[in-house]
Amino acid sequence: MPALTIVTPQIFIQGMRQLASGVTLITTAHEGRRAGLTATAVCSVSAEPPQLLACINRRSETHLVIDQSGVFAINVLASDQQRLAQIFAGAGDIYGDSRFDQAGWMELVTGAPVLASCLATFDCRVVEKMAAATHSIFIGKVEAITLEPELDPLVYVEGDYGLIAPLFSPAD
Repeated sequence: MPALTIVTPQIFIQGMRQLASGVTLITTAHEGRRAGLTATAVCSVSAEPPQLLACINRRSETHLVIDQSGVFAINVLASDQQRLAQIFAGAGDIYGDSRFDQAGWMELVTGAPVLASCLATFDCRVVEKMAAATHSIFIGKVEAITLEPELDPLVYVEGDYGLIAPLFSPAD
């Protein structure tokens, strides 16, 4: 049996690094100002009505713009979009609105910027917001979805990006 350890923020982070997660870009816009960040803290809330949640640090610019606009998009990244994930996570020297120059974008229903190509996009309108320590939990009603299921998903685990190879092909 594994040894119990005292829960500290560092131990908590170490444990959470073991949880493989899909990689998303959460994007938003308000009065011509676009903002976005890379996140793994996203999950489904309900299918009827279609809702999901995103946990966003209250100190981030993206949090401020979601608060102002009441909309956000969750763009599920494909395996070939690792560089985009790194850019929106703050790696390198590309910041602010210039991050959006690194890919093609469009709008669906809410006006939030969505990737022109990715595994899936959920265009959401905020229906509820809850405070949770350093973050807010935004619950969004899904207004529109795009899907490209033939792409392979990008995952994040143990502090690094990877991909999941299908166990079988749909033809099997």
